[in-house]
Amino acid sequence: MSFKERIEKVETRGWVACGIWCTLYIAFVVWVAWGDWKSLGWLVLLPVIADMFTTKYVNYGWWHKYKETNKTLYTVCSWVDAILFALIAVYFINIYIFQNYQIPSSSLEKTLRVGDFLYVSKMAYGARVPNTPLSMPLTQHTLPTWLGGGKSYIEWPQWKYKRLKGWTIPQKGDIVVFNFPAGDTVCLEMQNPDYYTLCHYYGREAVWQRRDLFGEIVTRPVDRRENYVKRCVGTPGDSLKITDNVIFTKANGEGLKANGEWTQEPEREGVQLNYLVQTDGEPLSDKYLARLGVSKDDRHRLNEPGAMVYVLPLTKAMLAELKKNDHIVAIQVQPEEMGGEVYPLGENKWTRDNYGPIYIPKKGDKLMITEENYPLYRRIAEAYEMKPMAIGKEYTFEMDYYWMMGDNRHNSADSRYWGFVPEDHIVGRPVFIWLSIDKDTHKIRWDRLGNGAKR
Repeated sequence: MSFKERIEKVETRGWVACGIWCTLYIAFVVWVAWGDWKSLGWLVLLPVIADMFTTKYVNYGWWHKYKETNKTLYTVCSWVDAILFALIAVYFINIYIFQNYQIPSSSLEKTLRVGDFLYVSKMAYGARVPNTPLSMPLTQHTLPTWLGGGKSYIEWPQWKYKRLKGWTIPQKGDIVVFNFPAGDTVCLEMQNPDYYTLCHYYGREAVWQRRDLFGEIVTRPVDRRENYVKRCVGTPGDSLKITDNVIFTKANGEGLKANGEWTQEPEREGVQLNYLVQTDGEPLSDKYLARLGVSKDDRHRLNEPGAMVYVLPLTKAMLAELKKNDHIVAIQVQPEEMGGEVYPLGENKWTRDNYGPIYIPKKGDKLMITEENYPLYRRIAEAYEMKPMAIGKEYTFEMDYYWMMGDNRHNSADSRYWGFVPEDHIVGRPVFIWLSIDKDTHKIRWDRLGNGAKR
């Protein structure tokens, strides 16, 4: 059949479908190629897409002719075709458009709760081209056990960091999903605390030798590290400090000169602190604590001789309600020394409640490295930008960095413990909750469905 005859046989719906799919493909390629126009070469596949809906020179559905003569072959090929299409579609949607994310810990209580399932937009901050493009869809770094476990991705090839054009950039107050910066090296049998904290407390030699305790040690590329979700409280170019659990920031001028005033960040309704709560000997019932809003996992009672003391995470509203209880004899904020060491480990000059001031690097900034600030920025050079940094020399930052913290201040492993979040670790922004299951009752929290992820 000639080309002219094939064209004449194309039905109107074929031309419509061809126009829609070709337009979508062109828009997608232009989006991916934005700023790197060499990628426009992918438009070479446009004739193939057009052929699928019009002239059909390539017989993509060749097995359909066996529908009556060889039903087994027809059925197998149909299933393979459907599965491959679904996997490819999920792969591209998961990378470039959105991703499902489940809240695993209470670091953002009461804003986001354990058991919330989030729709995370990859397009909000610009989708990130994967470092490891060859991977199993819907897996982060490990295959499910029924597929044998092991890595869910192939380490070669690895692409350089590139982010497509997004609608915005992370702002102070945004809830952000990102890859765990300290997750480049992982002890499989003891992943919390992270590898670097384990080395600090136990010694690197012990961590590597005690495989029975720490397990196999693996490394992971940026896009295969665990996903974390926190609130952005500091953006590139800001100075930040924490004083008595209150966050202050200050904008910096040209040359890193702090030319602004310290501004207290808004204290959000869902922010919680741990409190030591002592009763007159009367225990706080589970029913009462549940009504107060304290989940089962967050109810801790200390073994204090002659006293009944609880450690409870409370918002200001919960604290005010608790003070109305006649059996409460004393309430105080949990002492800061109970929070352990903070970043950079081994410096011991700050605490989780009183931290900084620090400067959050901005791409292109030049900073003189001193003995005082070297521990703070060393990991940026060694782990994120892979270039030398030396005391007494000027260092130029190649990426933007962010400071992330949980709203549940005393129950959050965040930037206070592992430092800055590089821009290439940013995954996306949660948009809304599509499912929420209470971790205590295992029932669906219908009132949270459809709620937006609060700024």
